[in-house]
Amino acid sequence: MEPVSIITGTAVPLDRSDVDTDQIIPSDWLKRVERTGFGKGLFSEWRDDPEFVLNLPQFGGASILVAGTNFGTGSSREHAVWAIMDFGFKAVVSSRFADIFRNNSTKNGLVPVQVPDDVADALLAAVEADPTLEITVDVNLRTVSAPAVGISSSFELDDATRERFLLGLDDIGLTLEHADAIDTFEATRPAWMPSLPQ
Repeated sequence: MEPVSIITGTAVPLDRSDVDTDQIIPSDWLKRVERTGFGKGLFSEWRDDPEFVLNLPQFGGASILVAGTNFGTGSSREHAVWAIMDFGFKAVVSSRFADIFRNNSTKNGLVPVQVPDDVADALLAAVEADPTLEITVDVNLRTVSAPAVGISSSFELDDATRERFLLGLDDIGLTLEHADAIDTFEATRPAWMPSLPQ
């Protein structure tokens, strides 16, 4: 997982509520055995519509997804987060996230920016009006802002999760932080474990 401190870029406005993980990455994409390549399947059923927002050239190259409320409901598939990140998004802004999706995001390096309803609505409208609008997500300060239109808000991120983002530590990275203690434990382990007669 790469360290994440500040994300600055344009956004895609996904004005849909209750977006579930099957809509994010349909189940026929779950046959893949690697974690890459899922970006092609992101919202693939909706992308059949040429007017779907991800197909509009003015929103190309965005690094932030601004979504409606209750984003990421449904199954626990990590593939949803992988697809969003593989497409190029580094943060998702919404007024509410499904708990499992939010947890999967923080463990994979995708920043879930949960803001009040009025802030989410204002950001969505601002991005729809101006696809070049620059948004900044500051993980260290726990803020999201669009200075050009006067939008600014804090978002909740517990200290341990904030640290994970800043240091780029997934679960394996966190475990390896204690490698010396693990090695010490493993070196003494045979002394107290039961053994079979030779």
